[in-house]
Amino acid sequence: MTKPQRKAATKFRQWLLDEGWEMSQFSVYLRWCVGREQVDARLRAIARQVPKDGKVHVLSVTDKQFETMAVFRGPAREKRRKGTPDQLMLF
Repeated sequence: MTKPQRKAATKFRQWLLDEGWEMSQFSVYLRWCVGREQVDARLRAIARQVPKDGKVHVLSVTDKQFETMAVFRGPAREKRRKGTPDQLMLF
């Protein structure tokens, strides 16, 4: 990437964090949304902010799908958290 492209990517990443997105792993960010209308609003905001040369994939999952996710930290499986997650949506 060129220096201006790296700068634009960093600016976009910072915008995501400022908007309450959480980094799950490198280049994967999560945010929980209450319903489809909120997801659509987030998509419109992303469309306005994505860099000119950027490529963003958005995947929406339901609460039920999110609940079935298995998370491992090293060889140990983390216990499931009960209740509503803290502002998560995967893309």
